[in-house]
Amino acid sequence: MKNRSAIELYDTTLRDGTQGEKITLSVQDKLLITEKLDEFGVDYIEGGWPSSNPKDEEFFRRALHIRLKNAKLCAFGSTARKPDTIEKDPNLTGLLKSETPVITIFGKTWKAHSAVGLGLNDEENAELIFKSVNFLKNRGRQVLFDAEHFFDGYKDNSEFAMTMLQTAEEAGAERLVLCDTNGGTMPHEVYTIVQEVISVTNIPIGIHTHNDSDLAVANALSALRAGASHVQGTINGIGERCGNANLISIIPNVILKLDGHFHHKLNLNQLTSLSNSVYELLNLPPDNRAPFVGKSAFAHKGGIHVSAVLKESSLYEHIDPKTVGNRQRVLVSELAGQSNIRYKAKELGIELPESGELFKKIVQRIKKLEYEGFQFDVAEASFELLLHHELGKFKPFFEVLESKVHIESAKNREPVDQAILKIEVNDEIEMTAADGDGPVNALDKALRKVLRGFYPAIRTIKLVDYKVRVLEEKKGTSAKVRVLIETSDGHSTWSTVGVSTNIIDASLQALSDSINYYLFNMQETTYAAPAEVQ
Repeated sequence: MKNRSAIELYDTTLRDGTQGEKITLSVQDKLLITEKLDEFGVDYIEGGWPSSNPKDEEFFRRALHIRLKNAKLCAFGSTARKPDTIEKDPNLTGLLKSETPVITIFGKTWKAHSAVGLGLNDEENAELIFKSVNFLKNRGRQVLFDAEHFFDGYKDNSEFAMTMLQTAEEAGAERLVLCDTNGGTMPHEVYTIVQEVISVTNIPIGIHTHNDSDLAVANALSALRAGASHVQGTINGIGERCGNANLISIIPNVILKLDGHFHHKLNLNQLTSLSNSVYELLNLPPDNRAPFVGKSAFAHKGGIHVSAVLKESSLYEHIDPKTVGNRQRVLVSELAGQSNIRYKAKELGIELPESGELFKKIVQRIKKLEYEGFQFDVAEASFELLLHHELGKFKPFFEVLESKVHIESAKNREPVDQAILKIEVNDEIEMTAADGDGPVNALDKALRKVLRGFYPAIRTIKLVDYKVRVLEEKKGTSAKVRVLIETSDGHSTWSTVGVSTNIIDASLQALSDSINYYLFNMQETTYAAPAEVQ
């Protein structure tokens, strides 16, 4: 692809992406994503189907006031319903009212769909496509034609499918986009069919694939290798059923693997940021295992891998993570070797002595704890405290001497949960109690209540996530549980872990680590003098 012309990047996150289950965007969300896509360098942004719902109509009204630097805004819709009602067709007139410079319409290219779904013969379907495209083209719009179900239609009746494509071209369509709507086509089929289409058409060919066979990205890349110069997809691959082709994977593959280039110069090192920001606006957690941009994409756990990565990262990484705005991570676990410990210590800014005995001691300590159920690759704050403790640099800021949880429930009133703690801080012993929404919340409140008199800064931190996993399911209610807690001070977040056969004790371990970690890493080294507990 090195000597090929630039590839057009067409994003349909705001339209096709929102058809996915549990995917919803407000008008404001769509406007924010539009600005992000434009800044990144996308060529076309498909905003929605203006005739289908009031939200999309409002979006187009407001989007017209956005000054796009790179992208063209595009409205999406279907061909007219009948060949003899083009001028008054509500779908086509709605597309024109959106006032976008580009309009994408889809038409039937699988004979079974036109005959059964619309009740049209071949000539009527071709007439419908021609008149719809021509109507929009004659009103000054750039028209892109989405050939719906093209690959299935081509395999069923190639003559019919090609006739519909050529009809759209003759009517004035400027792009012919081949759609694998059902997502069942194989990469080798896509490659061959795209080549055959290119051989008999004279305008740029695009590709639009779905992921029902987990091949959407592979099929899109196969089409580009075969000569397509326009690719459609969504950020993070969101979309109906199994999703659309993931532009977050297509973009780096084109640039870094196929020596291709896009129409606009893309800030590839902003790829991870773009992916995460869209997840945030969708109110969805990022996919840690996503290629290129996931948190685990360049994470190494096995000691042998880490040892090699420290010498030459390319031995176990297919690209430099920084290229796509990601970073290399080394996980600490029962698989860890001394290389993992050395790497993590360096990453955390902790100097370790060269003594091999210290390394071995830490590794054995970690393996023992993970055998007991602890998991440090997802609780790096607990690991950091462990490392500092082994180095003799960390001593807990407090010690929980006793803990009791009282749970009272009655038929006619809300249950009451209360935690009572006896804590030693700076050689002082304090007793406190607090009510909460559940036993863990009560523990958290009681712990903070007694500690904020000694360490006022903890008022700024809050619990943002809490997870429990049963480790020995066959033991039923007597099984060990692992508690993972995520805490934030508004600027950063950190994760801690606790393990016990008692969920309250495991929670208290994780909560204590969380506060100790924050206090240990505070920039200020002087704390307020002990004060009366409030």
